[in-house]
Amino acid sequence: MSENTNTDETETGAEEGQTLTSHLVELRQRLIRALLTILAIFLCLFYFANDLYTLLSEPLTDLLPAGTTMIATDVTSPFFAPFKLTIVLALFLSMPFILHQCWSFISPGLYKHEKKLAIPLLISSILLFYTGLAFAYFVVFPLLFGFFTTVGPENVAIMTDIGSYLDFVLKLFFAFGIVFEIPIATMLIIWSGITTAEALKSKRPYIVVGCFVVGMLLTPPDLISQSLLAIPMWLLFEAGILMSKVMGKKSDRESEDESTDEEASK
Repeated sequence: MSENTNTDETETGAEEGQTLTSHLVELRQRLIRALLTILAIFLCLFYFANDLYTLLSEPLTDLLPAGTTMIATDVTSPFFAPFKLTIVLALFLSMPFILHQCWSFISPGLYKHEKKLAIPLLISSILLFYTGLAFAYFVVFPLLFGFFTTVGPENVAIMTDIGSYLDFVLKLFFAFGIVFEIPIATMLIIWSGITTAEALKSKRPYIVVGCFVVGMLLTPPDLISQSLLAIPMWLLFEAGILMSKVMGKKSDRESEDESTDEEASK
């Protein structure tokens, strides 16, 4: 009897080891695919690196006084600034494929009703991230740079370093891209049981204050940029609560239907 038990335990351990190894191999393959995708997009865009930087700098250069331009205070900046921008842009453009690889890796372990909810969340997270980038470029940058270029002393020439400008706008891009994921994060927190929509509503005043604190930390020290980040954060939080209620009811119905089907099949 003991020999059979030991044999079963050995076989179980071997199966678990094989399963873990296969998961690690699959994870490595998907990471390699994601890196190759980023590299391929980077190689396609690198030829247009200077044009891409020119496009990125237009919200500022369009507002500069006549006769002024951006400058490079470092010898290597004219090469590395467009190079860095191309890498980041390749990462942004490859994000749908990267998230698809993540989804393909975890989806086999999800239930049917969880998969139905995860796919809309995956698509929504991608769209919200790109929406955040577009909001920063088309709305925030013109207002922000319009403010900064008009408040300075008249005898000070505005000549922004290209490296400093790139670091500044990338910081804002990441901030707004992540902030626009707040509805997804709110829905996941509620669905996981960490809190409820009613509890979040009761803490709304603290959340509004927290939005402005985060806006103060992630943006330059002026009221305009802080408000341009904090107000969308609050609105996106409210949207997350609303979406969690709507999709939560749908998830409950689907899970009940799924459990009924399983009991009927038994």
